[in-house]
This record gives sequence, C-alpha cells and structure tokens, in this order.
Amino acid sequence: MDILLIAGLWLDGSAWDDVVPALEELGHRPVALTLPGQGDGARSATLEDQAAAVLAAVDAAPGKPMVVGHSAACTLAWLAADARPERVAKVALIGGFPSTDGQPYADFFEAKDGVMPFPGWGPFEGPDTADLDEETRGRMASAAIPVPEQVAKGTVRLKDERRFDVPMLLVCPEFTPTQAREWIDGGDAPEVTRTRHLELVDIDSGHWPMFTKPVELAGLLAAAATEA
Repeated sequence: MDILLIAGLWLDGSAWDDVVPALEELGHRPVALTLPGQGDGARSATLEDQAAAVLAAVDAAPGKPMVVGHSAACTLAWLAADARPERVAKVALIGGFPSTDGQPYADFFEAKDGVMPFPGWGPFEGPDTADLDEETRGRMASAAIPVPEQVAKGTVRLKDERRFDVPMLLVCPEFTPTQAREWIDGGDAPEVTRTRHLELVDIDSGHWPMFTKPVELAGLLAAAATEA
C-alpha cells in the first residue's frame, strides 16, 4: 500500500528516514512528505498550503493510500480524510488527536518574526522525551524548522461527514490505549469519538517513535495497511 507520512511540528520529511526502509522491507510504498514551510524555506506558508500538499500526494498515489500523521499533523491527516473520504483507505494518528472544525491548528507556543520556533525541550520533559538520549535531542533540536505562524494559527475547516467512515488507527506512544480511550470516551477528542472504525495500538516510546522505535513503528503501520 502507498503510505503517506506527515511529521509533526518543526520536522520535515527526513524525520521518517529510519521508518521508510523498514516499511519498504515489509512490502509497502512509503512517501515521506516535506510540507510547505517545514523544509522548503517558505516561511509565509499557510495551513491551507500544507493541507493542499497532503491532498496532492493523496491524488498522486496510484491506489488508495493510508495517510499517517504525527502529533499536530494528525489534523493534516484528518483533513485529507475530510477532503478525500473516497480516496483515503485509512488514517493512522501517532501521538495526537485531530482538531475540530473552527479550532486553530497548533497555536501552542509564542510566535516570533512570523514563525513559531522550537521552544526547546523544557515543555516536553517527562513521558514525551523519556526515551530520547542527549545525542538524539541535540540532533533533533539543531534540525528543528520554525513553523510559519500562518500554519500554527491557521483555522481547521472540516466539511464532509463521510470522514467518520474512514478507518482510523491511533498509535499510543507516551500514553497508553487505556488513557486514550478514557480521553475519547470523555469527549476530549470529539473527532475520534465520532469515527466509526477505530483501532488503538500501543508502542513503548516517547512522543517521537520515528526516531527511537522506527522498526517497531513501521511494523504497526504495515500491519494497519495490510488490514486496510
């Protein structure tokens, strides 16, 4: 299956460098996306530009792809399901939940000079970063790409109720499936609550398993793609 990989904030397509070959060995066709404003130097990119890039990849796939979103980019994967419910075979969300209609995309940290820079590791201390060694932290921080403010503060627009028919896999890294189910049942993730085909799987990692558990993550994604 074609598997489109969308990394979260401050990351470009290279975040998947260790996942891609593992997926290829398992017989799939992964495509790691570099989003406008997160790897191409377009500091004025908008959320709409990023969503359009994902849709272009969906439309270019020869078959129905599985769209994988990590962290904030879970929303981008879900936007693809909303815009192309008949073309997306499944969405896989890693360490995050999609925003609802009308919410800002990822207005989490202060923007400076038109971009939202990586805030350092302080806000992520704890389960998010428990499996990141100092070398990996340094490498990720030095490669972090400031997110255009118009992306972070962009408004999410969801329109097609058919998105809830697209199967969803929720990969639980720094939290457990039990915790995720409590949040979902409690109404903290309304888009997930309403999806009709939901599977939760655990991975023993922090928030960035593509760096710390790439082979295990590829195995989970490959299994989900095989079932799609």
